[in-house]
Amino acid sequence: MARSTAGESVLTRAVRILEVFDPDNVAIPLTVIAEQADLPLSTASRLVDELVAHGLLRRDHNRRVRIGVRLWELASRASPTRDLRDAAMPFLEDLHAVVGHHVQLGVLEDDEVLFIERLSNPGAVINVTRIAGRLPLHASSSGLVLLANASPALQDQIFRRPLTSYTAQTITDPENLRAVLAEIRRTGVAGCPGFIHDDALGIAVPLKNSAGKVAAALSVIVPCTDNPMAHIPALQAAAHGIRRELGRPIVPAPPEV
Repeated sequence: MARSTAGESVLTRAVRILEVFDPDNVAIPLTVIAEQADLPLSTASRLVDELVAHGLLRRDHNRRVRIGVRLWELASRASPTRDLRDAAMPFLEDLHAVVGHHVQLGVLEDDEVLFIERLSNPGAVINVTRIAGRLPLHASSSGLVLLANASPALQDQIFRRPLTSYTAQTITDPENLRAVLAEIRRTGVAGCPGFIHDDALGIAVPLKNSAGKVAAALSVIVPCTDNPMAHIPALQAAAHGIRRELGRPIVPAPPEV
């Protein structure tokens, strides 16, 4: 039974509806939205209709509800990662041409790694990450790079919680994780053979901003049979190029005539 919505604002209920959508659930029946958002079906139906009218949601030919183009447009325009993605894209494309599998860019969001860009090839090795998708920090090369450079408070928070295992190779022991993070800080590289999938090898390096702070993680996903050392120079060169691009002064637009 849906909880009472008395005293809740319309905005709060609408946000709960939007939060039902994630990278694995992009087309959702109204009944499921109502259940997941913990709303009465009539309330969910009315709010979805209003969100559709504003272009924030849309219905497909099966009457399932999807994120609307207008919501994507607004989010893209306001994204705090937009400058980072714009600066990184030429280097991601060059790196992708060299690697031939997956290249991705991830940032720290709360206590997870959020992937803001990914380039892939048909037939590339399996990769569970998606744009706007998340993974735990301890389980991926990007996450480990970000965690190694995160605050001691966040690291302690991760050490105290159970560490989810995806394969036999995933780090699940806090002391082992501490040692791995120290090694990443020393070498500037994280390698994760089979951490998420037995066939996939993740390799990541930190991406620093103009102030020298780690702003993101740049990673490649290649087959576990690859030699990790072969990909590190290209990764580091791309990260250096992105950092240089982020440090360029912003040229103001010419005044309108």
